[in-house]
Amino acid sequence: MAIEMHSHPTDGEDGVVDAEVIDVEEPSRSERAKAWAASRRTQAAAAFAGQRARVAQRLQLWFATADITDEHLAQDIERKRRAAHRGEEAEARSQIRMLQAQLRGASKKEAAGISILLAGAEAQLELIRSDNEDLVKVEGPALSRARWAKKAGRLASAIGVVVVYLNVVTVEPMLALAALGAAPFGWWYLSRPVDSASGPVDLTKNPDGTVMVVDQETGEVVPADAAPFMPDTLANLGRVSLVKRDAAHVRGESDLVTALVKAGIITEAQRDETHLAGVIQPSGPGWTATVELPRGVKASAAISKVEDLASAMRIKKTRIEMSADTSDDGHEGRFVLWVADEDNPYGTAKHPSELITADRWDFWQQGVPLGADARRNRHDLHLIWFSLLIGGLMGYGKSYLARLVAAAAALDPTVRIIVITGKTGPDWAPLRHIAHQWIAGATPEIIRQVLDVIGTTIEEMQDRGTELDRLYEEDPESVPEGKITPDLAKKGMGPVLLVVDELQELLDGAALVQVPVDEDRDPEAGGRVKTRSGRDLMVEGFARYVRVTRFVGGMGVFITQRPDADSVPTKLREVCAKRASYRVKGDRSAKMVLGDDAVANGAAPHLLTEASRGVVVLDQGSDDGHVTLKADVIDLPEFKEICLRGRQLREEAGTLTGDALAYGKTHAAEATARGLIADCIAVMDANSVDRIRTQRLVELLQTRHPERYTDLTPASLQAQLRDAGAGTTRKLGPIDGMANPNGYTREQLADAARK
Repeated sequence: MAIEMHSHPTDGEDGVVDAEVIDVEEPSRSERAKAWAASRRTQAAAAFAGQRARVAQRLQLWFATADITDEHLAQDIERKRRAAHRGEEAEARSQIRMLQAQLRGASKKEAAGISILLAGAEAQLELIRSDNEDLVKVEGPALSRARWAKKAGRLASAIGVVVVYLNVVTVEPMLALAALGAAPFGWWYLSRPVDSASGPVDLTKNPDGTVMVVDQETGEVVPADAAPFMPDTLANLGRVSLVKRDAAHVRGESDLVTALVKAGIITEAQRDETHLAGVIQPSGPGWTATVELPRGVKASAAISKVEDLASAMRIKKTRIEMSADTSDDGHEGRFVLWVADEDNPYGTAKHPSELITADRWDFWQQGVPLGADARRNRHDLHLIWFSLLIGGLMGYGKSYLARLVAAAAALDPTVRIIVITGKTGPDWAPLRHIAHQWIAGATPEIIRQVLDVIGTTIEEMQDRGTELDRLYEEDPESVPEGKITPDLAKKGMGPVLLVVDELQELLDGAALVQVPVDEDRDPEAGGRVKTRSGRDLMVEGFARYVRVTRFVGGMGVFITQRPDADSVPTKLREVCAKRASYRVKGDRSAKMVLGDDAVANGAAPHLLTEASRGVVVLDQGSDDGHVTLKADVIDLPEFKEICLRGRQLREEAGTLTGDALAYGKTHAAEATARGLIADCIAVMDANSVDRIRTQRLVELLQTRHPERYTDLTPASLQAQLRDAGAGTTRKLGPIDGMANPNGYTREQLADAARK
C-alpha cells in the first residue's frame, strides 16, 4: 500500500512535516512476530554487551590501579555524593507535593500552618539545589580514606587468590603451572592504559530504527535519545519524517548549530564560526546553553527568530526562552538559550502568596514577592523610586499582579495608598479600609475629581521636597541622597503608592470632558474660557506625578487591558521604568507595553498561549533585563483580610488618613448593626423560640452580653434594629400569657442579616 504524507502541523510541534509518498508493504502476522522476536534478541544482546562492557572496564581499572589516582577517586566520591544529593532532593520534592496536596484541601485556619511548613520545605529544596560546592569539593582526607579502602580491598582479594592457588596446587599441579604461565599475559592485557572517554557509545540498532547505546561511565544500556547530557529537543533534530527516521548519532553542540542553520539564524557557511560558550547543561526543569554567534551576527536578530528555532527543533515555542547574555563575558553577539522539558513549564497550579500569612511587611527592604520563573527561581519587585506599567489581554492576571503590590504596601503602615479605578466593582473594594483616597468610575464628575486628586497630590509631594531642603540645611546626614529615607518615612513622610486600574476606561472617559485651563476669556474663541481635553490633562498629570514625586517616595502602578497607542500613551509609558505584560496579540502590542528594546532582547509576551494564565513578562529596567514568571495569587477574601490587618497597623501607628477614616466609621456602624442582629438570633435559638417580645429580647441580650447591652432599652433596641434593616415590630399573636403583643420573629431578623 502507499502512504502519502502531507504538510500539516503535528501535535506538540510548531514545525511541519515535508510531504512525501512512501510505498510500504503490509507485513504479515508471521513477519511481525519475527520482527518482534528479532527486536527482543537485539535488546537482550545490547543489555548483555552493556553488562560485559561495564565488568570489563571495572576489571581494567582494578588491574591498572587507575581508580586510586586522585582524579579518579575524586570523581568516584563526587558521583556518590551526587547520588545522595539527588535522593535528598527527591525526598524534599515529595514532601512539597504532599504539603501542596494538603493545602488544597485544608481549611483557612489549617492553611496558615501548612503554608509555613510548605515555605520551609521549599526553602530546604532551594538550599539543597544551591549546595553544589560541597558536592564537588573533595578534600585530602576524603581522598586518603577512599584510597586506603581500595588498597585494603585489593589486599584482601590478593590473599584470597593466593589461598585458592595453593589449594589448586595440591589437587591439580599441572593446571596450576599452566595458570602461572598465562598470568603475565593476562595481567598485561588487563593493566593496559584505560580509555577515559566518556559518554554514550553505539552498540546496535533495533529493527524499529532505535539506536541502543551503552554509557561508558555507568554501563547502562539506553536508547540514544535518552543518553546522558543529550536533551530530547536536540535528539529530535534528525527526525524529519513520521515514517522514515534518521537514526544518526546525536552530537549535542553540532545538532544545536544545525538547528540555528535551519532556523535561518546563521548560514551553512557560518557553521564553523558558531560555537557554545561552555557546554549544554541541565537548568531546572530543562537545559541551557550560551551560543557564541559568528562575528557580525547580532544576538538581537537571533532572539527575534524564536519561532523559527522552535520549528527547527520540532518543539512548541512556549518551551524556548532566548535572551541577551548580560554576564561579564557577554557581548552583542552572544545569547542565552533555555529550553524547558515540558510545553508549559510554569504549570497550571496556583501558588498562594506569602503575604497572606504575613503579620506586617517592610515595603522598603523586602519589596514585593512576585512568584517563580520556569527554572523555579523566586523573584521580588522593588518599587521604591520607580513606577510600574501593567498591560495585557483581559483575564490573564493583571489585577492579581497589582494586588500583590497593593498587599505588600497595605502591610507597611508607612505607605499611603491612593486608588483610582475606571470601573466600579469588588476588585479594589478591600482597599477602602486603608486608602487615603479611593475613586471608582469614569463619569465626567469622577474624571474631574481624578484630575483634582492628582494635582493636589503633586502639590503635597512638592511640599515634601521643600521640607527635604530644610532638613538638608539643618541636618545633611538625615537626607544623605536628597531623598526620603526609611527613618523619615516612619516620622510621617512615608511612600505614596498610586494604583490606577482600567486606565483605558479612564482615558476614554476623560476624552469626553473639556476642562477649563484659564479663567481669562479667549477673544479668538468668542469670549469663551479656554479649555483642554481631559484626556490630555490626565496623561500629563499621571506622567508628571511619576516624574516629580519619585525622589520623595511617589510610586505608580498603572494597569490597562488594551495595549495600544490610545490606552498606553508613550508619554506615560516612558516614565515607568518597570513594565509588565501578560499575553498580548502580536509583537506590536508587546512593544506598546514593554518598549522596543525589551522585545528586541527577547521579552515575548506575544508568544504566550491560552494556557499561560498567570504568566507575566517583567522588564525591571535594569541590566538584568527581563524575566518571565508565574505570579503568586491572593484571592479577594484573603486580600480583604490583609487590608484589615493593614488598617489595624495604621491605627496603631497613627497613619490612617483621608477617605479610610470616614469609611471606617461607616463600616464600624455596619459591623455593630450586623453584630446586634446576630446576637438577637443567637439568644432566640438558645431559648428555642421563633417569636419574642421586645422586652423579653432586651432581657436575654443583657443576660448573655451584659458588657454590651447594659444600657439597652426596648425603645433603643427598636431604633437600632430598624436602622439595621430589620424593620419595625410585628404582632406576634398569643405569647407569654399575652393576647397579641409586639415583637420580632426569627425569620424577620434572619432576612435582615442576609441583606
